[in-house]
Amino acid sequence: RTVLGDGGGVCQVSTTMFRAALNAGLPIVERQAHYYRVGFYEQGGYPPGLDATVYPPSPDFKFKNDTPGYILIQTKIDQAAKRLAFEFYGTADGRRVEMEKPKILSQTPPPDPMYVDDPNLPLGVVKKVDSSHWGAKVSFTRKVYSADNQLKEEKTFFSNYTPWPAVY
Repeated sequence: RTVLGDGGGVCQVSTTMFRAALNAGLPIVERQAHYYRVGFYEQGGYPPGLDATVYPPSPDFKFKNDTPGYILIQTKIDQAAKRLAFEFYGTADGRRVEMEKPKILSQTPPPDPMYVDDPNLPLGVVKKVDSSHWGAKVSFTRKVYSADNQLKEEKTFFSNYTPWPAVY
């Protein structure tokens, strides 16, 4: 169930970092998609499957610096547009990244809404506390090539989102 707690903003950071590390061609060591599809991560034309959840003590998000030098990771924050970006600076090694668009392999409609009695609400008042979400199985493949055009890494990422009912 969805409960109040730390989150949202924390996972937005891990998701943004995941996307930056993917595009930089860095090996993804540990990544887990969210339990259910979060519409926020699909805004701006992004398909499902490009999110990374974090929550202490786990799951975590980890990537590896396999470049010949250090990497400087710098954030760019545009408060007016409410946007966060990561920029990676380091020694260029000529790698090239090819990433296919995530494919939805299957979808499952959300279950019927759940109604939970709340004795704190006045009689006859119904309050929506959670939105419904479609379930989906999603995958995409990323290929990383070295400077001499040799395939360095090919990895398929999978996300399995559970369908989620609206809760009133």
